[in-house]
Amino acid sequence: MSGEQELGITESKEHSPGEWYAEVVQKAGLADYAPMGGFIVTRPRGYAIWERIQDNLDGWFKDTGVQNAYFPLFIPESYLEKEKDVVEGFDPEVAWVTHGGHDELEERLAVRPTSESIIAPFMAQWTRSHRDLPMRLNQWCSVVRWEATETKPFFRTKEFLWQEGHTAHADEDGAWEETMTRLDQYARLYEEVMAMPPLKGRKPPHDKFPGAHTTTTIETLMPDGKTVQAATSHYLGTSFGEAFDITYADADEEENTAHTTSWGLSWRAMGALIMTHSDDQGLVLPPALAPDQVVVVPIWQEDNKDEVIDYAADLAAELDEAGVRVELDDREHRNPGFKYNEHELHGVPLRVEIGPHEVEDGEATLVHRPDGENATVDREGIAETVEEHLDTVHAKLYAEAEETLEGEIREAESREEILGTIGQHGGYVKCGWCGDEDCEEPIKEAIAAEIVMVPLDRDEEPIHDDCAICGEDAEETAYFAKSY
Repeated sequence: MSGEQELGITESKEHSPGEWYAEVVQKAGLADYAPMGGFIVTRPRGYAIWERIQDNLDGWFKDTGVQNAYFPLFIPESYLEKEKDVVEGFDPEVAWVTHGGHDELEERLAVRPTSESIIAPFMAQWTRSHRDLPMRLNQWCSVVRWEATETKPFFRTKEFLWQEGHTAHADEDGAWEETMTRLDQYARLYEEVMAMPPLKGRKPPHDKFPGAHTTTTIETLMPDGKTVQAATSHYLGTSFGEAFDITYADADEEENTAHTTSWGLSWRAMGALIMTHSDDQGLVLPPALAPDQVVVVPIWQEDNKDEVIDYAADLAAELDEAGVRVELDDREHRNPGFKYNEHELHGVPLRVEIGPHEVEDGEATLVHRPDGENATVDREGIAETVEEHLDTVHAKLYAEAEETLEGEIREAESREEILGTIGQHGGYVKCGWCGDEDCEEPIKEAIAAEIVMVPLDRDEEPIHDDCAICGEDAEETAYFAKSY
């Protein structure tokens, strides 16, 4: 098989989304499967995308008072057990270390499934007065959850990268404001950086984070009609403060229990990004996350080679000086068609083609990755023109994802309607819900769909007066969907 043929994606996004996704991840150079099941190796191009997600969030966090720290990978069992809800919630997925070398440990160590239980004791130690609050900590790390599920790079792996923020506040109002600040920052990431429209809501009580008072969520819809829990922000109330003795003396020297929050986004965001924008030619990336935003491809014959390459190199240098991440692809052993296919596979948002006509006319031809739209523009002011086209590429990606979302939110007033609508169309189905977890089971059992979200506003009137499943009075609106 020739190199040109090997570049192509052989599976169809529409007809075989699972196989297509795995092929894009591997052929675009994002990740490989590790020798032990459930783990992946993140390749440089994949890690570069994660770094750009990280850079955006990290800057916003620090702008709003967050400081980065790092806590141990291992958590003593006695620490984990201090918050019983966390233990019960994660126990089936915890990986345990029982030996150090040849010696059995006196106390088992959990490989962190989340870090509340190791961070909270130190927050307690560092908090004495109301002047120490709010305390805002974040760490970028990996966690391990030993799920018995099929490996799906970035979506489902036993070890995954994420950030986890942990904060302590004097009162509920401060903690709730923190919870919403982080949720809004996650929404901003999806909109401004990832070109994906987010839905903001709460998890139903039976699906909230173990030990939390309220779990808020960002949900994003995939083209195959399934939803992704794209980020979560938890108001933990005083449960962790009480369990780990996070107390402070107020202005009157009265002792109070702190209200805490935690919030996180994992590389599942990358899975959602790949699934949403990519196509049967390979990876598609929004400009803000692309390792290379622009590739300049000179197209020459022997009699004009030097002038074409020099012109292309000068143009690439000007883009680089303007802060555009640009690659000059002047490889002699590859023809232009191969280069086009390769850079499309890798998701470069904008291609600049330079041939003898462009040199002669003082122009450049720009080609958009998402749809192949092209435009011939003046060489003068090329950096500003390229920036405008990159903005257009982002807008195209967002508009397509938004159109998909808007057409995939439907209503239902009965169990049969919920099952039929999700079965036929996928997407989200809104209905009245009485608030009883038992009313989720008939849907979950029949088609593996569940309540993925309820409205953020607890006082919002339910969409229907009656629960679609049991017929009792509806307490709120439930969004049913299948999930990744």
